[in-house]
Amino acid sequence: MTALMLSASAVPAAAPPPNTGVDGAEARFERVLQQMTSGKLPAALAEMDRLAALYPNWRLAHLVHGDLLRARAAPIAGFGNSANASGARLEDLRAEALARLRAVRDPAPPGGIPRYLVQFDRGQKNAIVVDAGRSRVYVYENAGGTPRLVEDFYSTLGRNGIDKLRQGDRKTPLGVYHVTARIPGSKLPELYGWGAFPISYPNEWDRMAGRTGNGIWVHGVPSDTYARAPRASDGCVALANADIAELAKRVQVGVTPVIITDQIEWTTLEALRDERKAFMDQLEAWRRDWESLDAGRYLGHYARAFRSEGMDIGAWSAHKRRVNASKRWIKVSLENVSLLRSPGQKALMVATFDQDYSSSNLAQKTRKRQYWTMEGGQWRIVHEAPVGGTPLALPGSFPRQRAALARGKR
Repeated sequence: MTALMLSASAVPAAAPPPNTGVDGAEARFERVLQQMTSGKLPAALAEMDRLAALYPNWRLAHLVHGDLLRARAAPIAGFGNSANASGARLEDLRAEALARLRAVRDPAPPGGIPRYLVQFDRGQKNAIVVDAGRSRVYVYENAGGTPRLVEDFYSTLGRNGIDKLRQGDRKTPLGVYHVTARIPGSKLPELYGWGAFPISYPNEWDRMAGRTGNGIWVHGVPSDTYARAPRASDGCVALANADIAELAKRVQVGVTPVIITDQIEWTTLEALRDERKAFMDQLEAWRRDWESLDAGRYLGHYARAFRSEGMDIGAWSAHKRRVNASKRWIKVSLENVSLLRSPGQKALMVATFDQDYSSSNLAQKTRKRQYWTMEGGQWRIVHEAPVGGTPLALPGSFPRQRAALARGKR
């Protein structure tokens, strides 16, 4: 029965309904899981009948539908009670089912906020947080400066896990990134479905750490597939086409941050405000000390491991002392400040802001990004540079790139 259902599921859905609200695929599937765990099998089967009909390309829906039909004759021992289907395929579907079940049983805590969303700038309408451990994408809205959860989606990540280190390792990176482009599905191979949002991996911190590779996208799936297994991409984040179409309504190219973590660290609004104030005080001290023309005070905000534009801390210090010697006065204002704490054991804050600099011999406005790390119990700058564009890079899974690579090996 299950094997037949899996075969039938290869038929692409002609026009699936939107995957939102109480009638969306995710909500329907959650109801089925809740009914199954509560022992309400007839109600679960009725809901599953509708779900399988609405989404004929969702293999997991057909798998669970088959399980519920078999449950009329024998108890359900687990997802995929069939010896006739492919073992690898069943394992993938079971992994998807368990990831979705976990989202139902253990949702985001009420009032909890990812620690990474320290401060939105005025132009950031939303932020995307990817929880790799849960195969989940959370979307937070900028509600008057306070992050508010508005949507969450099941997602697929790299087949070899997370924490990307090098080109071709088929891992998903961890860190703070930004959407750099929007590519419609009409301009992409079928593999990417609805379309794609490339992100800025490797960022400046990744390059300082020697991480290689590129072409990490948030994208859709082929039309004959509703969703892929939790670990099935070459490093990208893949969502159901209906989900990425919803996500697209909230994405601003060049503005929307994408924070990828192995497991979300939750905090409270009060704790987030305290961390925001403490860091903003540090940022203000840096700005004020720059204006003071006291190079020693100003350079005290920079880490020993500082690197920027080919300069280490020694070269940077010498450069700044020469510049200050040529000034009679300096004025600096910072506006539109975004603060995003990078996930991981090492404390790292990504500060992005509009900098209006004027002095006795120069005036300049810049969108700047700084990376601050903890050194000696104090936040210090480890990298800073103007925000620049990110060249479009193709994922390793992109067919034409693979063909070019194959030709190069001959």
